[in-house]
Amino acid sequence: MAKYSTGGVGGDSGGACELCGAEESSLSTATVAGARLDVCSECAQHGETESRTDTGGDRERERRRKAAQNTAKLDDARSVETDWEEGTEYEDDPLPYLVGGYGETVEEARQAAGLQTDELAGEAGIDEDDLVAIEQGRAARANVGGSAIEALEEYLGVELAE
Repeated sequence: MAKYSTGGVGGDSGGACELCGAEESSLSTATVAGARLDVCSECAQHGETESRTDTGGDRERERRRKAAQNTAKLDDARSVETDWEEGTEYEDDPLPYLVGGYGETVEEARQAAGLQTDELAGEAGIDEDDLVAIEQGRAARANVGGSAIEALEEYLGVELAE
């Protein structure tokens, strides 16, 4: 009967193959049925052996992950800094057009007032999650309503909307 890996739980394998249990001095790491196991040379043929020195695949995955993050950041920036057509009626928009650096403005005004985020949210009558999104400069992505912006402008005495 095959022995299954416990991920190091329950003690040291003591040089035993995590698939068949055979004791061998030179084990290699292989992915077998989605599990990373230390296996003997006989069981290594059942999985994809991973080279401990070859990290090219890891580097490629990391490069792709970072590229996707950068693309997402660019898309987020474009969604906030959109050029609007002149003469178009935007009165029905839920969020007014915010000034640059609006998040920092709110955070600085809150700190100057000596308030924590939960305290300011309660005082201004808005949701704390909306306040945090505003301070982080992601009000548009978080679907924060224009009423929250207006409440903060009124309570803190700052200008956030153009």
